[in-house]
Amino acid sequence: MDLYEYQARDVFEKHGVPVLPGIVATTPAEAKAAAEQLGGGTVVVKAQVKTGGRGKAGGVKLAHSPSEAEAAAQAILGMDIKGHTVHRVMIAAGAKIAQEFYFSVLLDRAERRYLAMCSYEGGMEIEELAVERPEALAKVAIDPLEGIDKAKALEIVAEASFPEALRNKVADVIVRLWHVYKNEDATLVEVNPLVLTEDGEVIALDGKVTLDENAEFRHEDHAALEDKAAADPLEAKAKHMNLNYVKLDGSVGIIGNGAGLVMSTLDVVAYAGEQFGGVKPANFLDIGGGASAEVMANGLDVILHDPQVKSVFVNVFGGITSCVAVADGIVGALETLGDEASKPLVVRLDGNAVEEGRAILARANHPLVTIVETMDGAAAKAAELAAS
Repeated sequence: MDLYEYQARDVFEKHGVPVLPGIVATTPAEAKAAAEQLGGGTVVVKAQVKTGGRGKAGGVKLAHSPSEAEAAAQAILGMDIKGHTVHRVMIAAGAKIAQEFYFSVLLDRAERRYLAMCSYEGGMEIEELAVERPEALAKVAIDPLEGIDKAKALEIVAEASFPEALRNKVADVIVRLWHVYKNEDATLVEVNPLVLTEDGEVIALDGKVTLDENAEFRHEDHAALEDKAAADPLEAKAKHMNLNYVKLDGSVGIIGNGAGLVMSTLDVVAYAGEQFGGVKPANFLDIGGGASAEVMANGLDVILHDPQVKSVFVNVFGGITSCVAVADGIVGALETLGDEASKPLVVRLDGNAVEEGRAILARANHPLVTIVETMDGAAAKAAELAAS
């Protein structure tokens, strides 16, 4: 789960990371009141969206008075930034910045460890810096069992070529940011910029935090951070049903068992769809290795209620999952949905109890169901039906 900047700021403050005061506003009038509450001086009005590039898009504006803050909020609220509509802004206290730095710690899946990245040069151009001058962005591997203590933090800032006079101050903040990462079960903590103020303080001026949803059972307070109003209703429904579902922008609904098979199915459908005007997959849905008839029925319930879906491709290779359970789930789901099920299903079954599973579907003889024995053939049929 990605956090909004104001949520990341609150989490930072909770763990002792130095931050500036900030107040969330959803209307220009609230923004003006927030600026007054912060002393009536210079503030920064910042769009709260879960994407980067806000500054370049005009979503971050400096205001020197409450009236200017109100005008800035008026301009930013409702703005579209990379497909994200701005519904709230954060009014943050101003800071006299002497220098900007960059720091992040993230999960390095390929190496099965964490990775800290740090630069003496931060700000909006950090992406260009990483490409054009990669030597200016230090990358330090972090042992998950050891984490980042003061000694490791000092190693990171030394690798990033911070001057000796700054290393202790910046290292102290990095240790606290590590506490955020570890104690909140995050997969990303990023600060850009981490700033040195004119009075010598090191402050996290902007933050991005991604929390590991698999660790929710350890953090009851994380539920309050979820923006349910902005969540895709189908993804929310699938999450409630404990389904591994991701919404995409195509028209062929996909159900498979096992992430590898589902990913392959997405590729095969996209390839087959080129013959039918560029038909693409509408979702990723993995029902898992030991899926029951109930899980299959839940998956169909979610996908068939997606208005973008024109056809559904069920691709199951029975291992732990019996094709009998899959077939029973399909038949049961169609009976339960009744007239709500109006989209054709192409079913490819193979593996454990495949003949029995196909026989169940054949006996049901549902007009929406087409059985195809091969994966390529089934993908082509599903794409054809979606295009018709």
